[in-house]
Amino acid sequence: MTHMPSQLVPAFLGRLASEPAVLVTIGSTHGSAPRDAGTWMAVFAGAIIGTIGGGHLEYRAIAEARKLLASSPDRQAVGSIQTANHLRLALGPALGQCCGGVVHLSLARVIARDVVRLGQELSMARQVHPVALFGGGHVGHALVGVLSQLPFVLTWIDSRDEVFPPYTGPNLGCEHSDPVEAAVPGLVPGSRVLIMSFSHAEDLDVLAACLMRQRESGDLPYIGLIGSKTKWAVFRSRLEARGFTPDELAHVTCPIGVRGIAGKEPEVIAVAVAAQLLQSLGNTRPLA
Repeated sequence: MTHMPSQLVPAFLGRLASEPAVLVTIGSTHGSAPRDAGTWMAVFAGAIIGTIGGGHLEYRAIAEARKLLASSPDRQAVGSIQTANHLRLALGPALGQCCGGVVHLSLARVIARDVVRLGQELSMARQVHPVALFGGGHVGHALVGVLSQLPFVLTWIDSRDEVFPPYTGPNLGCEHSDPVEAAVPGLVPGSRVLIMSFSHAEDLDVLAACLMRQRESGDLPYIGLIGSKTKWAVFRSRLEARGFTPDELAHVTCPIGVRGIAGKEPEVIAVAVAAQLLQSLGNTRPLA
């Protein structure tokens, strides 16, 4: 199954513990389709959790799921293994959608006794990429809110322990590190690093530690530093004085965020940076 926002899984399983649902999963697609294979949604009698792409495709899937949900006189007596249905939908001819592809759906009635199994399956299938976020300021807090909805698992690091919120969520771990750069050697291999502490001195030390790790291990695919072109020019000079080469410094992204998004509000910066991280994924292998 493909990645879904982290809060959807506990919401689905929590509701499933008290009422049955139909789990609708895209088994495969041919041609153009709104979502990829593995995408899922859960259809309850009075609620929908997740999405398989919206539009008439989803409308038809919900209708079929509700029929299946109502088809058992004793909804709690039948498990999902005996009730899996399959549906082939041609998006153009059957549904009048412009995508033109074909989507194969699997519809399975699930009940409370399926919660543990589904929790394991959804956890194993969740594709996430590690991000190390240095800095608990306004932009850091905004970024956590955005990235928690995307295929990332975050390690949030700051030298000030009091900046972290009391609740962090399933895809976020907080780490107090003083000095803050001491956390760099312990980062998960493949981490994308975002540096935005309250101190330019801390930023420089974290960046130098990341470049040293990249020199030794080459396992940090993205190193982003918040700041202006002027800040980067100063940092570049200081890092060159520490012995880093132009090729090594070329691995640093500063300023961060996709171009063309105006505004310096923390939420605007967070959206631009999140978009850049998504662009950086490419063929990078996610954590399972």
